[in-house]
Amino acid sequence: MTADAKKKQALLLAVVILFWFAQYVYIPYQTPYLLSIQVSEAFLGSILGAYGVTQMLMRLPIGVMADSVGRHKIFILSGTLAAGAASLIRFLLPGGTGFLAANLLSGMASSMWISFMVMYTGFFPEEEQQKATGRIILCNNLGILLGFLMSSLLYKNFGMSLLCILSIGAGVLATLLAFFLKEEKGTGAFSHISFDSLKVCLHKRLILFSLLALIQQGVQMSTAMSFTAQILKERGASAFLIGFSSIIYMVSAVLTSAFSSSKKAVKIGSGTLIPIVFFTLGLYCILVPITPYIPLLLALQLLPGMATGILFSNLTSEAMKGIPAKIKSTAMGFYQAVYALGMTLFPMFTGRLAAGRSYLTAYILLALAAFVGTAVSLIYYCLKKPAA
Repeated sequence: MTADAKKKQALLLAVVILFWFAQYVYIPYQTPYLLSIQVSEAFLGSILGAYGVTQMLMRLPIGVMADSVGRHKIFILSGTLAAGAASLIRFLLPGGTGFLAANLLSGMASSMWISFMVMYTGFFPEEEQQKATGRIILCNNLGILLGFLMSSLLYKNFGMSLLCILSIGAGVLATLLAFFLKEEKGTGAFSHISFDSLKVCLHKRLILFSLLALIQQGVQMSTAMSFTAQILKERGASAFLIGFSSIIYMVSAVLTSAFSSSKKAVKIGSGTLIPIVFFTLGLYCILVPITPYIPLLLALQLLPGMATGILFSNLTSEAMKGIPAKIKSTAMGFYQAVYALGMTLFPMFTGRLAAGRSYLTAYILLALAAFVGTAVSLIYYCLKKPAA
C-alpha cells in the first residue's frame, strides 16, 4: 500500500472519529436530562426513536444517489455539517421539542454513514473486507468513547449546554478536514437509470443480515444507549457513574471492534461469533432490570459493548459479501435503512412499555428479540452450504 493511500485512509478515519464524537457526546445524559426537565417516558421514546426515522427514510435513496454519481465526499460533508447543526438546535432549544427536531437532523447526518463506509472499504480488496469493516467501526466506536469520556467529566459541573457546544465544535472540525478528502471522479450526475441498482434489495443474504442488524441496533438503542441510564439512576447511581457506565460500554466496543478486525476473529468466523454475541445481548436484557447492585450493572455494560464491537461488524461484513462495488452504496443504504427501523421502533416501544408497565417487561421482550437473532443466525449457518 502506498504512502498516499495510507494518508487517505488516516484522514478519513480522523473524520470518522470526529463525526461520531459530535453525534454521541451528549448521549449518556440525554435520557436523564430530558426526564429531569419533565419530559414523559412515552415522549422520550419518540425523541429517541426520531434518530432512526430520518435514517430509515433517507439511507436507501442516499445509497442509490451515491452509486449514481460515483462520489462520496459530498455526502460525507453533508453528514458532518448536519451533526454540528443538530447540536446547535439542542443548544438553542434545550427542551423536548428541540431535542426531537435535533434527533431527526442527527438521523439525517447518520444516513451519510453509507458513504463513509463505502469510501473506506473501497480502499481494500474483497478478501480484506471484514478487516476493513472492523477497522472503520473501531474508529466509529472510538469517537463515541471519547465523547462519553468528555461528557462524564463535564456534565455534572457544566450541564448539557457544554456537551452541545463540544458536539458543534467536533462537527465543524470534521467538516473542515473532510474538505481535504480526495476520491476518484465519478459521473457527478444523478440518473434514473441508477434505480436499476435497487434490484440488490432482493438479495436474500442482504435481507437476512439487515433484519438481524435491525434486532441488534434496536436492542442497543433501547438499552445501553438510553434506558439503562435511567435504571442506574433509579438504583441511586450518581451522574458520574451513569457516564462511567457508558464509558465501560464503549471501551468494550472499541476493544472488541479491534478483535473483530483481527486474523483470529476471521479464523473463528461469523458463524460462531454472531449467535454467541446475540445470546449474550439477550442475557444482558434479562439481567439489567433485575440487578439491584450498581457495580454489577456497570460490569454488565461489557456485554452490549461486545454486541457493538463484534456483532455489528460481522453483520455488516456478512451483509455486503458478494455485492458488486458499483451497487455497494445502494446495498449499504438498504442495510442501514432496515436497521434504522429497529432504532426507530424499539425505543418507542420500550418507552411506552416502561411508562405503562415496567422496565422489566420491556427488557424481557427485548431479550426475546435478541434470542430470535440467536436462533435465526444459528439456523442459517447450520443450513449454509460449505461452498456458500
